Amino acid sequence: MVTSRILAGMTVLGMLLAGRAQAAGTLTIATVNNGDMIIMKQLSGEFEKAHPDIHLNWVTLEENVLRQRVTTDIATHAGQFDVLTIGNYEVPIWARQGWLAELRPGADYDMDDIVPSVRAGLSVDAKLYALPFYAESVMTYYRTDLFQKAGLTMPQHPTYDQIRTFADRITDRDSQTYGLCLRGKPGWGENMAYVTALVNTFGGQWFGDGWKPMLDTPEWNAALTWYVSAMKADGPPGATSNGFNENLALFASGHCGIWVDSTVAGGLLFDPKQSHVADRVGFAAAPIGPYGKGPTWLWSWNLAIPASSRHADDARIFIEWATSRAYVQLVARHEGWVAVPAGTRISTYASPDYQKAAPFAAFVHTAIDTADPNGQTKQPRPYGGAQFVGIAPFQAIGTQVGQSVAATLSGQMTVEQALAAAQASVTRTMRQSGYLH
Repeated sequence: MVTSRILAGMTVLGMLLAGRAQAAGTLTIATVNNGDMIIMKQLSGEFEKAHPDIHLNWVTLEENVLRQRVTTDIATHAGQFDVLTIGNYEVPIWARQGWLAELRPGADYDMDDIVPSVRAGLSVDAKLYALPFYAESVMTYYRTDLFQKAGLTMPQHPTYDQIRTFADRITDRDSQTYGLCLRGKPGWGENMAYVTALVNTFGGQWFGDGWKPMLDTPEWNAALTWYVSAMKADGPPGATSNGFNENLALFASGHCGIWVDSTVAGGLLFDPKQSHVADRVGFAAAPIGPYGKGPTWLWSWNLAIPASSRHADDARIFIEWATSRAYVQLVARHEGWVAVPAGTRISTYASPDYQKAAPFAAFVHTAIDTADPNGQTKQPRPYGGAQFVGIAPFQAIGTQVGQSVAATLSGQMTVEQALAAAQASVTRTMRQSGYLH
């Protein structure tokens, strides 16, 4: 009787230990449903072949949902994820909170191959807390065939007035060809990423001295008025549902004439496997507004390990693989050079194969390498960031204002009403968070 109990107990213990061993070899990865990440998931079988003791469990989410899920998880130390896909907005803020594990890649990883402007955004006090999967600035994409048909020429450095004129000329609603596609989906990293960059070049900014909100200013009004007017005249219907991925699909399927957005879209739009207009895409610098200067867009999607992960060693092995030079070569073999992750490795831009496949390569490399997210706004400002504000409350603030901006596109609010509501909500949040007294 005693023996049978012992054997039964050993059996249960063995099952528990086996379950724990299996769990110890499983990494749960939270990532965004962008094209480059979808390719990473598809190719991850190569990693599992090389590391049979590590199993990958993927949680792939829409951008706004991803941000909500990973922020909640890491702030509450829930430990649901072992690898996080986060931006250069979150990395320094979360690292200072002690929420991310420090990373120390070996010499064979070649950190010197990472574009310096990208690497700088992932370190705090000379310690590294994330590795970059891809990086981006912003540029203007346009349909060369539509421009040729209309007798138009896109300047290398267009103004927003010119963009509006061009969009008016090439819009043809009967054929569902929309002159201009811009982000309209509300979210601090969706419509407000674009709108913040737009406001900067119109001479506006989020905050002035003493963290005083500056949304009810003529500059914000002028920028938002341009945006709403242009989108209502030349944008697609239902624009408040369109973020990066939706506009990418519209352009790639031939329904957009001009699109101002991330440089990472170049690898998708010029890829004939993914784009119906791959041979009819032109590119130029992002448009400038009346101010003409200001901070320049720099974003990176990065892989990081939450401090709550119980599988940090395995997670380090994975993220070094997924952001390595060897991974770039893997994507090139399976998907073609035009589809490799852009913006992070100098060696990618030095590759003759990439230069041949990606006509935008030199342009994008220069844009990212020279990006200055801490550039001067029209008036002095107490924060850094070009398409975001580098403080913790910005997630809430950007989301609130993004809803008001979306309401102007749908006709639920006027520009003046939206900016008054935004000024009030931002002022309230900044007081509650202790920035404004």
